[in-house]
Amino acid sequence: MGARVRTALTIAGSDSGGGAGIQADLKSFASLGVHGTSVITCVTAQNTRTVGSIFPIPTTEIRKQLHAVLEDFDVRAAKTGMLFSAAIVRTVADELRRTRFPVVVDPVMVATVGARLEQDDFRGALVDHLLQRATLVTPNRQEAERLSGIRIATVDDMDAAARAIGSLGPKAVLLKGGHMRGPLVDVFYDGERIRHLRGRRLHKELHGAGCTLAASTAAYLALGQPLLPAVESARRKVALGFRLSYRAGQGVEIIDSHATPSR
Repeated sequence: MGARVRTALTIAGSDSGGGAGIQADLKSFASLGVHGTSVITCVTAQNTRTVGSIFPIPTTEIRKQLHAVLEDFDVRAAKTGMLFSAAIVRTVADELRRTRFPVVVDPVMVATVGARLEQDDFRGALVDHLLQRATLVTPNRQEAERLSGIRIATVDDMDAAARAIGSLGPKAVLLKGGHMRGPLVDVFYDGERIRHLRGRRLHKELHGAGCTLAASTAAYLALGQPLLPAVESARRKVALGFRLSYRAGQGVEIIDSHATPSR
């Protein structure tokens, strides 16, 4: 009998271009030796230049996918990505309420190429139903502004927004500073303390970076790391993936989700 490996779950949309979404998540899991299971919420017609269409999967089928995974696999951590609509958020939140493993919520709202990846009712459903189940929520600046209602222009603004999002129910917030100007600073807030996690800014606009960060954090959690070390490990992995990014299509480059720092 083969050795049992740790299992993580991604609940997200499919990216036909292979750079983000379910595809980036599963590559991130595999690169860390974690078995990846998946629940597909939407199918997108997408490449490195545009999102041509979004087809949401019926919630009955999303629920069946969740049941199939959760009744068989010992899931140690999960990550949510593109959920798109209030109905999908409610379905996912309802099923995750019955579980105890850590959940990383990436509140995907806009694609790197500029397409909107949410319906009008998405934000309210996320706040009302899912954030309370989140171990960590990982918004970028635009998503953090939507969630917090605070315009973000400085690191102080990031701190205030992280606290505001923290008050919505998640155990911790990682507000990503990739879309800010100046030195790279991500803000981590655990409900008590603000930490500024610094890094080297690489001036690239990449496809799949947010997915890779959230999925890698979930994978490290599945492997047993505490939350802050898991975030720090995932940030190192993403930094390497940035450096090793590649061009596969005619638009933005793709992060190397397989890249894994030496331990």
